[in-house]
Amino acid sequence: MVEMVLVQVDIPESVLALIDMDRDRLSRYIKHALAVELYQEGKLSLGKAAELAGAGTKWEMLLILSERGAALDYTTEDARSDLMTLRETLNR
Repeated sequence: MVEMVLVQVDIPESVLALIDMDRDRLSRYIKHALAVELYQEGKLSLGKAAELAGAGTKWEMLLILSERGAALDYTTEDARSDLMTLRETLNR
């Protein structure tokens, strides 16, 4: 089980009214935004960014990055490694 830390962010009600988001959607939005930013800064790997964003897989995180127009740091070697992992998983 992953140990979690609760972080509180104070957001003015006037901002919440403007963005028209419920709390669950806002929480997901903030996690995605933070994961993307920290990934772009090189502070998180793709896997750790996916974990922070609540993405089920690296591929889902790649979609989140793409949707936000973020530069992808996904090398040929990363693709080879993922392909090997996929093959190993499928051969079980």
